Amino acid sequence: MPPLYPSLYQINTRVWLTGLSQARGRPATLDDIPDAELDRLAQRGFDWVWFLSVWQTGPAGQRISRTNPEWRREFQETLPDLREEDIAGSGFAIAGYTVHEQLGGDAALARLRERLRTRGLRLLLDFVPNHTGLDHPWVENHPEYYIRGSELDLARAPQNYTWVKRTQGDLLLAHGRDPYFPGWPDTLQLNYGNPATQDAMIAELVKIAGQCDGVRCDMAMLVLPDVFERTWNIQAQPFWPRATQRVRERVPDFCFMAEVYWDLEWTLQQQGFDYAYDKRLYDRLRDGHARPVREHFHAGLDYQNKLARFLENHDEPRAAATFAPEAHQAAAVITFLSPGLRFFHEGQFEGRRKRISPHLCRAPVEPVDTTLQVFYDRLLAVLRQPAVRDGQWQQLECAPAWDGNGTWDGFLACAWHGRDGERLLVVVNYAPNQSQCYVRLPFADLGGGQWRLQDQLEDVVYDRDGSDLQSRGLYVDARPWQASVFSLTKRS
Repeated sequence: MPPLYPSLYQINTRVWLTGLSQARGRPATLDDIPDAELDRLAQRGFDWVWFLSVWQTGPAGQRISRTNPEWRREFQETLPDLREEDIAGSGFAIAGYTVHEQLGGDAALARLRERLRTRGLRLLLDFVPNHTGLDHPWVENHPEYYIRGSELDLARAPQNYTWVKRTQGDLLLAHGRDPYFPGWPDTLQLNYGNPATQDAMIAELVKIAGQCDGVRCDMAMLVLPDVFERTWNIQAQPFWPRATQRVRERVPDFCFMAEVYWDLEWTLQQQGFDYAYDKRLYDRLRDGHARPVREHFHAGLDYQNKLARFLENHDEPRAAATFAPEAHQAAAVITFLSPGLRFFHEGQFEGRRKRISPHLCRAPVEPVDTTLQVFYDRLLAVLRQPAVRDGQWQQLECAPAWDGNGTWDGFLACAWHGRDGERLLVVVNYAPNQSQCYVRLPFADLGGGQWRLQDQLEDVVYDRDGSDLQSRGLYVDARPWQASVFSLTKRS
């Protein structure tokens, strides 16, 4: 049985293979990914591996990426020694759901999937519902799948439309876009008001479901009927309930993860998604105040269990560049010791600071933050424990340590209770000041003995009287941003 609370590791495939190519002195494909690296992912406790950007892209998208001045400035900031070959084009400007020929094609992916499966790892890939790349065969064969524009549209919003050359006659088509931003110039917008478009995209999903175990759906909320109509003034029937159902008729345990914003997480969960991005938690942690984070955890577990919790991904800035070192560790403990899917990003454990655009296929050389690396090693060891993979989670109340001491408001605390009686107590002072509180414990059998609290993140041990723990709670005096994960065991 898969765990209730699994862990996922995201890999930037093209960047990883570029590194392998440099090491081997020849172009590397998916077949060249060392077994030792896959062993390491399994040993660290991951259940899922998301290989970003494996699908076929085309030269038209690459040309846009290489010539867009704004994008090039970003690429240059990431890679001061930027070369043209470093700009592969966006992995989200997809020309077809076949594995890119430079990565080894579909056969290499099938072999990689089998290697993952023998290690108990499941494979997650991208699905981009809202748009295709400029090079997609549908431009020639099925132009009715796209949204067309008029000369008036082009005059009013030139950033949202483009002329596309076709052997059967050029067409003015819309770029894929988010309603709050200009169109993505390397994409074309699919028309979800056309039932044939929806059928074609469902057929693509069914095909993908034969190649992997789940998909991360890019900007999944853009094809919701109300969002689509607000963006394009075109009515559309619901897509996701039918799409997820059709796929699961073929592959019952296929996993759908939604990249979603605008408080539409619950909506997509109700339409068939196993997990939805929890951007709200991330934003509240970035703001650095404990109370809104505590309030976030008041939601029911039917909702929280289906959230993907993260501190960084390919869209967000690096956590090491966003959070101060102590706050980073505190935010990580809160994020990954909450219920839901634990979602990690390649480079996060080493403290990488430069975000790599999905248009690039090379990463800069950065030093490893050894302190952060040791912290994540310890955190991953905690996450491998059965109590936090399949146990019961409960947020705990924190009370003032004495009258007039308001520092209790900076604490977050929760307990994990394993099926075999294991108990973990998580306490975080999410504040820039020394703080004190009493944590009310949820265990009814603490009285009449001594209990040992052993911190899994630091080499410290405390012995406490069970009756005192039962009546008053656990007294905590914590330095700024201190995070502790205590195992709780009875001594006598």
